[in-house]
Amino acid sequence: MTYPDGPLPGFPEQQALFEGAALTYARHRPGLPDAAVRLLADTLRGRPSPVLLDLGTGTGQVPFALLSAGADLTHIEAVDISPQMLHQAGQALTPVLGDCTLSLVHAAAAAYEPLATLPGEPDSGPDLITFCRSYHWMNGETVLEMADRVATSGAAVAIMGDGSLWTHDADWTRALRELIQRYLGAERRAGARRSYAEPRRSYEEDLADSAFDNVAEHLFPVTRTWAPQGVLGYLRTTSFAAPELFAERHQAFEDEALALLHAYAVDGSLAEEATFRVLLARRPEGAR
Repeated sequence: MTYPDGPLPGFPEQQALFEGAALTYARHRPGLPDAAVRLLADTLRGRPSPVLLDLGTGTGQVPFALLSAGADLTHIEAVDISPQMLHQAGQALTPVLGDCTLSLVHAAAAAYEPLATLPGEPDSGPDLITFCRSYHWMNGETVLEMADRVATSGAAVAIMGDGSLWTHDADWTRALRELIQRYLGAERRAGARRSYAEPRRSYEEDLADSAFDNVAEHLFPVTRTWAPQGVLGYLRTTSFAAPELFAERHQAFEDEALALLHAYAVDGSLAEEATFRVLLARRPEGAR
């Protein structure tokens, strides 16, 4: 089930950014480390009818990982501003749902409202609310207020991410970043109309000022191996190197980037050593 239909007011640039990238995103964006998935699944143990709310779900990586790991979810609410992303999420999740139900919610995260409680479940809000590589697109204060409003007692919030190939520090990523800057300028782009700006506050500060101020940080080292063509696919999904930023020069950029990546590759592959960080937050003991 998908609701509602039609464009969302107030988010034209973000919707346009992801509109054409959904299939490429599904193919080229890295998933979650197994250890991080186990951490999330552990938060649901003992919950009678576990419900997941995944905000900025993209192609459904978080619910797919949890279902594939055997998490006994009763219902999933997958929220995204892009109908194309939601379509990809539905395609990925439907074959692995089993008895779990799924709602694909076309909405901005802060504006999310549950469609209805589950049948026979008067307190059927989410037991786990996740943001995977998506929280930085949102108004933290507003979205955490919403999370407090809809979440069940004892629910957990997980804000997750691992940077990007722009922020990763290796010889090949530095050279790639310099090439992007040669085409697009020194400032990191964040879509067609603006440059990237560092968050005004850290995620920890946002959580400290929210109802979910009992926070634990979990760090998971990740080693990834990229093929040069896979890096190009990944770049097409980013806000700093999407094809439309280059306009008619995109093919020239990709030709140069591919030659650069092959020059740095060892046995045809490029290594990335990353850290996947999970901030797992709950309300203080005894709160709602």
